[in-house]
Amino acid sequence: MSSRTSDVLVIGGGIIGLVTAWRAAQRGLATAVVDPAPGGGAARVAAGMLAAVTELHYGEQTLLGLNLASARRYPDFAAELTGLTGQDLGYRRCGTLAVALDADDRAHLRELHALQQQSGLESEWLSGRECRRLEPMLAPGVRGGLRVDGDHQIDPRRLAAALVTACERTGVVFHRDWAERLEVVRGRAAGVVTRAGAALGAGQVVLAGGSLSGRLAGVPDDVLPPVRPVKGQVLRLTVPARYAPFLSRTVRAVVRGGNVYLVPRENGELVVGATSEELGWDTTVTAGGVYELLRDAHELVPGITELPLTETRAGLRPGSPDNAPLLGPTRLDGLLLATGHYRNGVLLTPVTGDVMAQLLTGGELPEEARPFTPRRFGTVLVEQTA
Repeated sequence: MSSRTSDVLVIGGGIIGLVTAWRAAQRGLATAVVDPAPGGGAARVAAGMLAAVTELHYGEQTLLGLNLASARRYPDFAAELTGLTGQDLGYRRCGTLAVALDADDRAHLRELHALQQQSGLESEWLSGRECRRLEPMLAPGVRGGLRVDGDHQIDPRRLAAALVTACERTGVVFHRDWAERLEVVRGRAAGVVTRAGAALGAGQVVLAGGSLSGRLAGVPDDVLPPVRPVKGQVLRLTVPARYAPFLSRTVRAVVRGGNVYLVPRENGELVVGATSEELGWDTTVTAGGVYELLRDAHELVPGITELPLTETRAGLRPGSPDNAPLLGPTRLDGLLLATGHYRNGVLLTPVTGDVMAQLLTGGELPEEARPFTPRRFGTVLVEQTA
């Protein structure tokens, strides 16, 4: 291997890789990141909802614990990151309103409210009239909703940019290239070879490549993370001053069985998302995807069609078999995973950084992260590759 050796080498410069590198460097570890464009990845497309309560799904109560742990860290995390970089993250404690547009949606929301209460979460049931009093732009047909003041938002693009700056200021070295192959020496992960042919050695390697994490050459078959790409299309609109305030909080609903959300930024941007499509590595923005988002958003907030459409994008979420992240050591000595965060990557950024830093400095996997060890999929993978 090359003499260019670090204590920790993070493969992937999205928000998960960056927060891992930053926290590791803060602990005194010589840390490097290999990525052709640090600060990119799925965060460029994400809406940035910090929605541990309204994102609760049946069967995901274990993941709820990790989501809540990270949500609790966010105020201090955002303040620390802004204090170090001087950059505004667009962190807003504005709350979320989940609404129902028909009787079926209303029944679904009622069930969700009951699940939230059983889980000890705070949410308030509102009538349709009360929803419209909070958000006058809502459609007159809204049948009821859930007010969740504890679900906040952040601008993922600003978060990513600030994490790049934080890494630079704590001495993280960036290798702006693709990691082509994992190097394994005497049964231990020892670094990577980049596309340009550079050999980067490391005491520990963290694979944090998002949806690409399962495609790194050199990783043994029974260690490769079972991560797949899940396509999401997102729109950005601009709220002209004459329409402000358009929405005061995040508004979301289920329309025709599909989720739609509107996330208003303080700078006048309105993010509308998101589709969820199992289409492999396709990142095409389609007329159908844009149409469906605008159609569903229009049913929710009719005035949206008056706003300028300023951007359409598609990205790939890293999905895992149980929709939960893979955090911690693998069966290959020296290789750790921080990937598979699916729709919760932005929310889980603070807790992921803390968990990985503790592991990298010789600590055990914290109790809140133990259900998410990569080894929980080991038997499945061996059977698949046998």
